[in-house]
Amino acid sequence: MQITEQDLYHLAKACAEKNVRAQQLLYEHFKTKMFGVCLRYASNRQDAEDYLHDGFMAIFKDIHQFKGQGSLEGWMRRVVVRNTLKNIKKQKLIDFFPDNLVFDKKAEDLEEYSIFKDESIIDLTLQLLQSMPTGFRTVINLFILENYSHAEIAAELGITEGTSKSQLNRAKAHLRSALEKKLTE
Repeated sequence: MQITEQDLYHLAKACAEKNVRAQQLLYEHFKTKMFGVCLRYASNRQDAEDYLHDGFMAIFKDIHQFKGQGSLEGWMRRVVVRNTLKNIKKQKLIDFFPDNLVFDKKAEDLEEYSIFKDESIIDLTLQLLQSMPTGFRTVINLFILENYSHAEIAAELGITEGTSKSQLNRAKAHLRSALEKKLTE
């Protein structure tokens, strides 16, 4: 059955009224997509499950703020990302590398980030993302997959725009090097 944005809006309204059945339906409809978001920020499946749980708790707490402008999925995604970042910062998991750290490869563009769209290497890419240092993983996710600007990343993470840019370049170089290594093994 195809669920329309209008159906989702009504479901969100029912969730705001603390309708448990509506909350269960909303969770079931979006859990897989939101878990995918959490997996990209987590270093392991257990952390991703925790981020998903906390994300849905935040969604149900704040769903009364959704006014039907834009998609519910987009609104939920922002809540999950914001909540995940809050958890990562609270656990002091973000580690940023100094600007003078040199990697063995130059950061090259990831062909308009098509690496994240190629079905044959999505699992490998996710594994490599999860194994990256948290600072790299967080910045690359926010910039490439969430379309945050460097100014927004800097504000969200409490770093400078320059640090955001350098972390992105280092993250791309790190990911490219790791992918090349894995694909040539």
